[in-house]
Amino acid sequence: MASLSDLSLVTQVAVFGNRNAFDKLVVKYQSPVRRFFLHQTTGDGQLSDDLAQDTFIKAYTNIRQFRGSASFSTWLMRIAYNVFYDYTRSRASQGTADIEQVQMIASSSSSSLKMDIYDALARLKPDERTCITLQLIDGRPIDEIASITGMPSGTVKSHLSRGKEKLATYLKQNGYERK
Repeated sequence: MASLSDLSLVTQVAVFGNRNAFDKLVVKYQSPVRRFFLHQTTGDGQLSDDLAQDTFIKAYTNIRQFRGSASFSTWLMRIAYNVFYDYTRSRASQGTADIEQVQMIASSSSSSLKMDIYDALARLKPDERTCITLQLIDGRPIDEIASITGMPSGTVKSHLSRGKEKLATYLKQNGYERK
């Protein structure tokens, strides 16, 4: 029923240019998109808001390209993934170091657990962090992660396995034990 509602809203936007319908989609998906970016940026709220805004602008301008072969949520998260990929690629070409940003965020964090989680996520390769975030935090299945990222399912599984192992090792080394 939720996807039918999304499809109806998308149709209203694509066919009639109904901005109120798009506003409803934004309200529904802004938290998951922003949460995705928060985990990818290891807690940078301002950057996450900027990237989320870029995502919704791209979704609005390209909404006529939505074909319904996947859910609107998957299509939107694919746009978010591409926005983040473009951002990291532009940062890499500028030669900026993400580790300095992570250390600044970590030192200003008020919660030590939150800081440790973001530190742990920062140690993952970007594809591992994306797969971990989409599965463990957002609860998305492997086939949907593959659709969002454009990676084969086997590659997603490999990133998840390596990422979980790295997270477990880091958290154990920092005093977090499984009970």
